[in-house]
Amino acid sequence: MSRTAMSVAPARLPGVLVAGATALISGVSVFVNSYGVHAVPTAAVYTTAKNLVAAILLATAALLVPALRGRGPGDRPARTAGAPPGAPWARAAALAYVGAVGGGLAFVLFFTGLARTSAEPAAFVHDTLIVWVGVLAWPALRERLSVWNVGAVGLLVAGEALAAGGVGNLVAGSGELLVLGATLLWAVEIVVAKRLLATLSPGSVALVRMGGGSALLVAYLAATGQLHTLMALDARQLGWALLTGALLACYVGTWLIALARARAVDVTSVLVASVVVTALLQTAAGHGSLVPQLAGLGLVVAGTAAVLWSWPRRASA
Repeated sequence: MSRTAMSVAPARLPGVLVAGATALISGVSVFVNSYGVHAVPTAAVYTTAKNLVAAILLATAALLVPALRGRGPGDRPARTAGAPPGAPWARAAALAYVGAVGGGLAFVLFFTGLARTSAEPAAFVHDTLIVWVGVLAWPALRERLSVWNVGAVGLLVAGEALAAGGVGNLVAGSGELLVLGATLLWAVEIVVAKRLLATLSPGSVALVRMGGGSALLVAYLAATGQLHTLMALDARQLGWALLTGALLACYVGTWLIALARARAVDVTSVLVASVVVTALLQTAAGHGSLVPQLAGLGLVVAGTAAVLWSWPRRASA
């Protein structure tokens, strides 16, 4: 091998492929969390415990994993129209939103909602994230939706609805509404984080998200008199916190790396494939048959394939 060839930096994994790993982690996480959230007295205590675990793991990983510390040679972020928040107050506000809302409030809403519903409708409502990101990405990030994007979103949403048993089975209960509120907050966070990632490393944003969010959650528990419940968790409850916190750390780390390397709408589209993973795990656990969901899951797979197929064509253009 020539000296020139040896000096070329190895290609980094494309963002949409990293998002595929994130979708796998997300599908497992939704399934596991549907059990873990019921093992702890309140959703707020559960969320705080696992988010603290995730924050500690991400802090450790940021010191050890180059992909989280920053970008290496040839690792350019996907283009983001407009300058990132440059004024100190603007960047501080963006980081505050990521930490307090994305890493704190939205988690409380989501897991309180998850405690009141089951994994399938919660997964459907959460995966409408692609719709809200698609609406926000054009004016905020100038990410234009191609025909393939629109078709993929249509397939993904239709597949999600069918996989959840049809639109008639999607009852808007209090649990689903709380999950929807969290989803809307996360949609805004994706846009904010995408702009921050133009100048900050994924590791920095991840630490702000989980570290700041965890601090806010601990303060919330103290203010509501629940901090003693967190400190009194038994071995079984701590085990759930460790497991789901580790999954959350992996999710946040890979998600931000993907978002730094690809368009927000493409990353979010690929994440919808997590519903397939959750459905397979639910079936394996004996919580129903996969057959009624096959048509919907097939549409989700087709929509994800459309995003993956169109990505290299757009990248080369």
